[in-house]
Amino acid sequence: MAIIFLAPPAQYYCPDNSSTCCDNPVYDRSVFTKTIVTEWNLICENSWLKDFTQTIFQFGVLVGSLFFGIASDRYGRKPTLIISVNIEIFAGIISSFLPDYWSFTFARMLVGFSNGGIMIITFVIIMEYVGNVKRDVVSALFHIPFTTGHMMLAGVGYLLRDYTYFQLCISASNVILLMYICLLPETPRWLLAMNKTVQAIDLMERVAKINKLPTEHIRHEIEMYQLKHIKKNTKPKATIFDLFRSPKLRTNIMVLSFAWLVCSYCFYGGTYYISHLTGDVFINVVATGSVCLCACIICIPLIKFSKRKTVVVTANALCGFCIIAVAIVPEGNVSVVFGCIGELLCYTIFVVLYLYSTEMFPTVVRNAAIGICSMMARVGAMIAPFPAGLRPYGIWCAPIAFGIFPIMAALLCLLLPETKDCELLMTIEEAEGLGNYQNRGSRADLNIAESEV
Repeated sequence: MAIIFLAPPAQYYCPDNSSTCCDNPVYDRSVFTKTIVTEWNLICENSWLKDFTQTIFQFGVLVGSLFFGIASDRYGRKPTLIISVNIEIFAGIISSFLPDYWSFTFARMLVGFSNGGIMIITFVIIMEYVGNVKRDVVSALFHIPFTTGHMMLAGVGYLLRDYTYFQLCISASNVILLMYICLLPETPRWLLAMNKTVQAIDLMERVAKINKLPTEHIRHEIEMYQLKHIKKNTKPKATIFDLFRSPKLRTNIMVLSFAWLVCSYCFYGGTYYISHLTGDVFINVVATGSVCLCACIICIPLIKFSKRKTVVVTANALCGFCIIAVAIVPEGNVSVVFGCIGELLCYTIFVVLYLYSTEMFPTVVRNAAIGICSMMARVGAMIAPFPAGLRPYGIWCAPIAFGIFPIMAALLCLLLPETKDCELLMTIEEAEGLGNYQNRGSRADLNIAESEV
């Protein structure tokens, strides 16, 4: 969303009044004193470069989601997260001082690359630490800082009207994330999945002592779990290709990837629609952030008491009908209400899909799976502006182009298994058996890893 303040629409005129395009335009700087548009004259034949910057940023997120997802499954959650944070800080700060458009755009791509890793790794870390009882609530709470930051951008943009200071401020604020180096341990689940049993036991005993819980039974129960479930040195390490080897996992990853793509596609399309409600860019950002915040709050009781599959299917169907309704009802307050409801449902789906995907795939390939899903979400974000621009061909074109896909996603999600009340999966074999009665909530031999530590 930072691109809204980096490259807002620019008003200008040519001094000679002979044309609408010239080499030395005079810009209206009453709202923003300096943007990338005014800095590098991204107007007329160069106007496409403004949107290209955001496309490249989204491409960076796409690649980063997949790259860091795979890397964190193989090398650990903590080291890959720290690397991605450092890249984001460095690239973000450097981009504030770069003298030309192409170097700035490349730096923004690196910011997107690191951002893709940060988003999925932090969520997986939280989910692997939180017990089954609190996982659904925490997964919804996880998104509230994102929506709060979304709204805070309006305040930062209002105070800092120069894009260099704006970019520097939002990038330098990430320095606080370097505390992860000292404060964040590796997740016990990843250590166990990688057969690093001693390190996992030491970590869990240390956490248990901090929480004033008994530690004497941890070592015995974890060793028993490892002996029962993990056949050491008999199988190669799981890779991203394991997601496509069995019919069940292949179906799950393909359906969820499509659901993520549709959710992002409709969300960014809806954001484009809401942006036309008022000319005040600061109000626009606060409005869309408020809708997302409401969705997070609604999700807390929704996913606490409802099944994941039911929420995803129902919300997708309702989202599709609300967006299509925008094309049917007369333009005005009613169409705006339907558009806002569709936006709220999109973000609700997004929150639930994060949790649903985490529970669907085992620890050994969890980040890789979410990386693939997040990558497909970026594809949806990249193609969203094109159908959003169909309005000149008919006011019904864009709503129909957006509305039919959530309905398709709802039908496809009927193929997915339910994951509510399931323990987080550890192995490929457990993931292949997801949905069977014996997989649900009965893995007491690993409860120590969640509820007691």
